[in-house]
Amino acid sequence: MMDPRALHDSLLTLDTHIDIPWPNGPDPFTETNRRVDLPKMRRGHVVAGCFAAYVPQSPRTAEGRAAALARALAMLETIRDMAGTREGITAQLATTVDEIEAAHRAGTIAIVPAVENGHALAANLDNLARFRDLGARYMTLCHNGHNDLCDSANPRGDLGDAGVLHGGLSPLGREAIAEMNRIGMLIDVSHVSRQAMLQAASLSRVPVVATHSCIKTLCDVARNMDDQQLDVMRDVGGVVQITAVSAFLRPRARPDEVTVSHFVDHIDYAVNRIGLAHVGISSDFDGGGGFAGWHDAGESANLTIELVRRGYGAAEIALLWGGNFLRVMRMAEETARALA
Repeated sequence: MMDPRALHDSLLTLDTHIDIPWPNGPDPFTETNRRVDLPKMRRGHVVAGCFAAYVPQSPRTAEGRAAALARALAMLETIRDMAGTREGITAQLATTVDEIEAAHRAGTIAIVPAVENGHALAANLDNLARFRDLGARYMTLCHNGHNDLCDSANPRGDLGDAGVLHGGLSPLGREAIAEMNRIGMLIDVSHVSRQAMLQAASLSRVPVVATHSCIKTLCDVARNMDDQQLDVMRDVGGVVQITAVSAFLRPRARPDEVTVSHFVDHIDYAVNRIGLAHVGISSDFDGGGGFAGWHDAGESANLTIELVRRGYGAAEIALLWGGNFLRVMRMAEETARALA
């Protein structure tokens, strides 16, 4: 009989969305009260993490855009600085699939930078190359609130948002997708409006991803993906990474009322609807994620235990824990080389 813990400890486990403390975070090499630090990743055998330079939406003014860009660049530098060796732990910057796989073989933790919210571009697509040069492998097109690229699933009335601004993607958003394809950055459609998600999936030469989203049929919130969106993710070859935010997993539930079983219910639904090749795992730790049984990165094996209990095999669990996402990352790398 399969030993779930031994299986977990053998896997290349990739958490595709983790937030970092900002601006004054603790030393990542020491145990902290954060949900993610490097000791917790090692204890929970999380081999790789996509750490997001998160930029909250602010007014679409010259000042707001400039501040967003400055914050994103500074956060990406901080994420890069997580690499090193201390306290018996080695972490390395990994910006390609080959580097992530090499880190796994070497027993080190892979740090994969990302950007959350295209507001960080300051409406200038040249900044995409700056993000990529700092290692960013994906950008979430927006967050809560419409931006210069697209409509959000959650408009911000306090910022003057109406229900719709662009009718999905703006012309600049369409150009951003083409440029991200060219330089090898994945398009993350978490947070975007339904119409913008469908347009992005159709336009991108590389499958789009949702790095931290859940299933609308099981929990009807605007941020979650409905059946048509799931079907489109399958049709374009993309991946939806089920995330650990309790409000996205179970309606009106507190984190202590959500369990690993509820989380895997969303995995099961997506697998049954669109196939295992299009589903994965993320936490959104330190950005809202965490519930009973997966409170922090150190408890990550509990997901593998539940997946084994439900009958998933070792190869299937490996795909859920990162293999599917790495497939799309590699496609982005190959497309960028072809377009160079």
